[in-house]
Amino acid sequence: MNERNEQIMNQIKGKLIVSCQALPDEPLHSSFIMGRMAYAAYLGGAGGIRANTVEDIEEIRKNVDLPVIGIIKKVYDDEPHVYITPTMAEVDALVACGCEIIALDATCRTHPGGRSLKDLFTEVRAKYPDQLFMADCASIEDGMTAAELGFDIIGTTLAGYTEYTKGVKVPPYSMIKHLIHNSGKPVIAEGNISTPEMLRHAMDMGSWAVVVGSAITRPLEITRKFMAALED
Repeated sequence: MNERNEQIMNQIKGKLIVSCQALPDEPLHSSFIMGRMAYAAYLGGAGGIRANTVEDIEEIRKNVDLPVIGIIKKVYDDEPHVYITPTMAEVDALVACGCEIIALDATCRTHPGGRSLKDLFTEVRAKYPDQLFMADCASIEDGMTAAELGFDIIGTTLAGYTEYTKGVKVPPYSMIKHLIHNSGKPVIAEGNISTPEMLRHAMDMGSWAVVVGSAITRPLEITRKFMAALED
C-alpha cells in the first residue's frame, strides 16, 4: 500500500463514517442537501463520508475535507439486483472525481453483462492499481472471496439485503467478527447499525471503522420508526 493510501486508512481508523445519500424518490434528494448533511456530520465529529453519485460527491467536497467512500447506484436491466458501482463505467467516473475509496457490490451474484465479480474486479484492479477499493459484501463467504481477489477493505454492507442472506440477524456481528479474524483485511462494519451502542460494539470487536446511514441522515425513516411506536 502506498503512502497516500496508508494516510487515508489511518484517517478513518476508529472513526464513524456517515453515509449521506438520498435517492431520486426521497424527500432530501439534492446534492446541495447532501453537502450540508455531510457538513453537519463533520461538525458532529465524523471521520469520513459515504456518498452516492459524482454530483453529490463534488458538492460534499465543497463542504468538508474528509475521506469519501464513493459509490454510484445504477440499475442495469440485465442484472437489476447488483446496482452498487456495478460496472467499469461507474468505477471510471468515481476515479475521475477523486474518491479516496470506491465501493463495489462484492456479492456472489452476476454483474451486468453476465460478468462475475472476479472478472470485473481483475480488470478494475489492473486499470487502477493504486486506488483503494472496498467490497460491499453480504456474507462471510463474500468477504473471504473479496479478500482473496485483492480488495483493500471488506465491508458488511449488504448482509440481509440479498436473496441468500434474507432473515440473517443484523447488525451482522458474527460476520464482522469472522472477517476481522480471518480475512487479513481491514473490516468496515456497515448495515443496520442504528444506535450508538451498536456502533460501540462493532468498534470494540476490532472493526477498522463503522458506517452509519439511515439512523443519522434519513429523517423519513427515523420518523416512521417513531410513528410505529405510536401505532403499536
